Amino acid sequence: MANAESELLSARLYQPLFSNPTADGAPSSNGGNKNRFFLSLSKWVLKFTMWFIFIAWVALFLLVPTDLGTTLSNDWLAATGGTLFGDSGSVLLLYSGPILAIAILAFPYIIIVGKEEQQLQECACNTLKDRNCTPPILCLLKSTLIYYRKKKPPRFNLWTFPVLVDGQLGVVSAAELIGIILFVVFVLWDLYAYTVVNFELLATYGDLSLGETRLLFLLNFARNLGQIGLVCLTFLFLPVARGSVLFRLINIPFEHATRYHVWLGNLTMLLFTIHGLLYVLIWTIKGCFLNQILEWKDTGVANLAGSISLSVGLLMWITTLPPVRKRNFELFLYTHQLYIILVVFLALHIGYLVFPTAAGPIFIFVLDRFLRFCQSRKSVDIISAKCLPCGTVELVLAKPESLRYNALSFVFVRAWELSRLQWHPFSVSSSPMDGKYHISVLIKAIGKWTEKLRDSALKNLELPCTKLTISVEGPYGHEKPYHMMYENLILVAGGIGISPFLAVLSDILHSVKEGKPCLPRNILLVWAVKRSDELSLLSTISMDSTICPSFSNKLNLQAHIYVTRESEFPLEHGEVGNSTADSSDLCPMSKRSGMSVLVGTGHNIWSCLYVISSTLGFVILLGLLDFFYINPFDITSWSYKGFLFLACMVASVFIFGGLVVCLWHLSEKRTSAEEKCEDDESNFGKTEHTETVAHNVAHQESPTSLTRSIRYGARPDFKEIFGSVSKNWGHVDVGVIVCGPPTLQSSVAKEIRSQSVRRQSGDPIYHFNSHSFSL
Repeated sequence: MANAESELLSARLYQPLFSNPTADGAPSSNGGNKNRFFLSLSKWVLKFTMWFIFIAWVALFLLVPTDLGTTLSNDWLAATGGTLFGDSGSVLLLYSGPILAIAILAFPYIIIVGKEEQQLQECACNTLKDRNCTPPILCLLKSTLIYYRKKKPPRFNLWTFPVLVDGQLGVVSAAELIGIILFVVFVLWDLYAYTVVNFELLATYGDLSLGETRLLFLLNFARNLGQIGLVCLTFLFLPVARGSVLFRLINIPFEHATRYHVWLGNLTMLLFTIHGLLYVLIWTIKGCFLNQILEWKDTGVANLAGSISLSVGLLMWITTLPPVRKRNFELFLYTHQLYIILVVFLALHIGYLVFPTAAGPIFIFVLDRFLRFCQSRKSVDIISAKCLPCGTVELVLAKPESLRYNALSFVFVRAWELSRLQWHPFSVSSSPMDGKYHISVLIKAIGKWTEKLRDSALKNLELPCTKLTISVEGPYGHEKPYHMMYENLILVAGGIGISPFLAVLSDILHSVKEGKPCLPRNILLVWAVKRSDELSLLSTISMDSTICPSFSNKLNLQAHIYVTRESEFPLEHGEVGNSTADSSDLCPMSKRSGMSVLVGTGHNIWSCLYVISSTLGFVILLGLLDFFYINPFDITSWSYKGFLFLACMVASVFIFGGLVVCLWHLSEKRTSAEEKCEDDESNFGKTEHTETVAHNVAHQESPTSLTRSIRYGARPDFKEIFGSVSKNWGHVDVGVIVCGPPTLQSSVAKEIRSQSVRRQSGDPIYHFNSHSFSL
């Protein structure tokens, strides 16, 4: 940068961006300041309210096993149990109301944060224009605006600092480890509190023999384990709600949350299994095992329903074990659909007074599941299918312009001709700026389903117009593109793990080309592949001709590529990265039926209305049920009332939430019609054709401007790589994003931890981020 430009840049940045240098602009500046103040105040009020509700909710579960908690719970039921909604409504409000309230408040918070960011950026850019910046300086200021707003001294982040790098839990960050410890402490506290209460109860039962005392203690302890397991179940359903606003609120994507579901699932089933085995032991000692296990009482728990629910849970648990899941993934997938039976018989087992304690998270999951069902009903057009020399298939799918996603998103894909039940997750390989009407995924043939998909694509080359019906759920991912948060990036990929990084590179290059705010300046790509034919994946992105011809003047972009199972490059493959891909159109349709926008991560206002209407409908149905059926007919069966409670939950989503979904769908159709009116049919086809041709060109051109080195017969030496980065980049924050097998993640995390432990004052601080998806 020239000295004059540097001085001007510094002067512009260190002036108050939101001050108006002229008196004429004062009124509008004051109005803008008031609006910004209102947004900021609203954001902090919502944030404080949600934190207060969450802390109170957690404190409630901590107090439950104590005498104080029992007293407060009884007082609450006595004060509210006589209302229209009955005892189940009181328990629902106390235990599930807080999490539903947070879910509703999260939507306006996310909307306000987005508007605040947009308003801040627009106001800053308008102010810069008012200061008569020349176009080059204005573009430079826009590109560095986010950097100077967010630049802070390098520091560690608990979420990105790996602590545990080996073992069954995989790579665990400091924040995750703290969460695990707190949850374990919570479970141990519950066990301790319940044990103290049990010993106090034994003293009130009078004279009992030693055997009777032991059986009574075991009986109470077994019941307490079931109660603790139910609390764990309360949290179990939250991570598997793919478009959940709660995880969007804390910016944890679904692919990260699934590991929390696995951890919680193991703990929950362990507690429930011990709970069931203790009851079996007690009934066996008493000699009434068969009678007790088949018992189904009107008042109290239904043992037979609990046995069925536990048996289903055990079947699901067994199929999640790594040896079973790896050998037969389809068995794991299909048995997991038995969660419906598990939940139904759980409601029958514990009844209407206990089931509402876990109803909130289950309700949030049902909301997400119904929305996914609605989105997946729509078939999506395949604009083109390309088979690369390495056997990887690139699908370019149609989408509406209004469907937003970021470069680190992923989608679930189902091919009706291959399987009607199997959904497979794939990282998006295209940037949102690659085109308005398409989204791309790279699919490597590594299993039965993906092999069938590859064969279908190859078959289409011989028999044109092969029908392949695709349905898509998503996209899902981070609320914000976190790859834009770091000025310095290291992207570590293994094999097909390069897919999301192609989208990241394309996103950054488009931002540089268009002068949009873009933080990354130094980027190092480390990619390990088994065979050199996989290098053709690089041809799916063209940096020099299609996106940004002069990116090397603005970015320091390097690539270190390692071919692990070849000692040299096979000459028959031709030039590296220039392998031509076979391409085909799978029955392109003139209507261009794109992906549905009915996704939880989509339109915030429609999603908010969907959640609110379903929640209100749930409350209304509960009130109507109590007023017109339960009370007049004197329904007393715990199991039956628990089933009716669950039925109200599901019906409210289908009826009241379904009404909003229908309106949302109509709004989507109207928006699509308006888009078609703005662009006539010929222009629309031309646009899509241009985008597709751009992809085809990309397959035949190599990013020659990319500084890269290829090593054959070698693996990445992360100690050497990170040591070189520490020497060359200095005291900065470095974002490290890894996409690859668990061994690759562990190796990178171990080196980052090692670098962090022995770092000097002038060395970088590395931030570990994993983008790998594993079910």
